[in-house]
Amino acid sequence: MPAANGDQSSAGAFDPFKFRVAIVGGGIGGLTTALSLATYNPDLPASNITVYEQAPEYGEIGAGVGIGVSAGRVLQKLGVWPAANAISGYRNGVHRSNRRWDTDELIVDALAFDNGGAEEVRQLWVHRAEFLEVLYSEIQRRNCATLKTNKRVIGLEDSGSTVIIRFADGTEESANLVIGCDGIHSTVRSQFAVDKPVYSGRIAFRGTIPLSAVSDDWPYSSWTLSWLAPNKHFLAFPMSQNRLMNVVAFVTKPESELGGLKESWRSEAPREAIEKEYAGWNPTVQRIIRAMPPVISEWKINDREVLSQWCYMGGKVVLSGDAAHAMLPMQGSGAGLSIEDANVLGIAVRDYLNNPGAGLATYMNLYQAARVPRAQKAQITSRQAAEVYDMHGPDFEGKTFEECLPVVQDKVKDRMAWVWKGNLEADWAAAKQSIAVA
Repeated sequence: MPAANGDQSSAGAFDPFKFRVAIVGGGIGGLTTALSLATYNPDLPASNITVYEQAPEYGEIGAGVGIGVSAGRVLQKLGVWPAANAISGYRNGVHRSNRRWDTDELIVDALAFDNGGAEEVRQLWVHRAEFLEVLYSEIQRRNCATLKTNKRVIGLEDSGSTVIIRFADGTEESANLVIGCDGIHSTVRSQFAVDKPVYSGRIAFRGTIPLSAVSDDWPYSSWTLSWLAPNKHFLAFPMSQNRLMNVVAFVTKPESELGGLKESWRSEAPREAIEKEYAGWNPTVQRIIRAMPPVISEWKINDREVLSQWCYMGGKVVLSGDAAHAMLPMQGSGAGLSIEDANVLGIAVRDYLNNPGAGLATYMNLYQAARVPRAQKAQITSRQAAEVYDMHGPDFEGKTFEECLPVVQDKVKDRMAWVWKGNLEADWAAAKQSIAVA
């Protein structure tokens, strides 16, 4: 078989076992991508799949993250569903119980879309660090990828059939495919597109508490609750087998009042800051806030346009996860979409190695075609979710709080169904059919 355009060999037979993939970023998206590549391409040796993490060790900052059913199906295929399920919190079938900020009365329960039967896939609430450990341990157990730390990428250079990757420590490596999984401040993306963050008008406080600190006399059937008010909402959900509760509180605030606050989970604030913002809220919210640590996370929430182009250097460089489609966190779908991206990348590389004559660019552009519409919809609906939970926008304009509640009820109850019911294989097949690729 002749060498594919842009492959590592310029003459002679194409050798798929020499195909090398570099994954930049060792977070959830990067490690899931490594597992996906190894799962769909079991003949690729571990030395052909390398994850470069800039930190001294693999680890996640932040706390809770939601994983929907579509992403859960990916975890099944990658062999990590049982371990991920084991670290999740439990919610009694309720995705989010939305309540009034003042009286604590129910506005609407948004039910979870949990599959029964043979699949037994449910939505998960997991601690980021624990989930990363699940992925890391599976890679180690299978010895299916090479993991390198202290490798901060500073530049990429097109070298014909390969990409040269330059690191801050002065070293260089090369790969046939570079996948940028390096988050909202992606260095890989910065090689090709200017980052244009736009302040969303909101900040967030975040902290983690022992669930036991508030579990006595808990008055609700679910552990996942969101209290809503104009311009603010307060979310709490369980993780770590209900040992911990993750708390995220969103506040609308003019940028002129931020005082240099950064878009970083490493930004901190005293607990008094959230106490001030939520003074007068119902007793359960006050109990949760009192249980938070003296120093909590506070960060500026920026928004970004989803890039329509994720593929560069003739398909030898692609973006994935937040590097490709950073979005507002109010819908909680960012991590799930990065897991979905990883799955489709594994399929795309498999199909390319089975048909190299079509060229790597063809299959990476298919990956882009299969994923961009869903990512763009996720970003748009995340913006809409932010408006709904804070009662902003045309549908709420001029209405009293009481008049806003029926609007919230209507907009919240089914808004997540399209995310949870995604069919990645159908999206991939449709993309292939649209350009008649085998």
